[in-house]
Amino acid sequence: MWTGTLALDLLLGDVHSLKQKRSVVRPIVAELQRKHAVAAAEAGHLDLHRRSLIGVAVVAADRSHCVEVLDACERLLGGHPEVEMLSAHTRYLSEDDE
Repeated sequence: MWTGTLALDLLLGDVHSLKQKRSVVRPIVAELQRKHAVAAAEAGHLDLHRRSLIGVAVVAADRSHCVEVLDACERLLGGHPEVEMLSAHTRYLSEDDE
């Protein structure tokens, strides 16, 4: 069993309030969950209106599937013109890791 995590640090475009931020981030998180069957949530920069940290997690039988799913999630976010991806960090763990 493998677990993969992806942390996406985003700069949001024309956002001037936390309410506007929520209207941008929530659909992105929902799209990740719907299209790729992953767990996703806004996990950081909660009090900043132009930044967001989105965390994504997937569990699979092999590492290659985790890599494939998380790469697809990263490409999906790269295609959103209203956000700029500042960084993306992935981590993969197997059940044998300690």
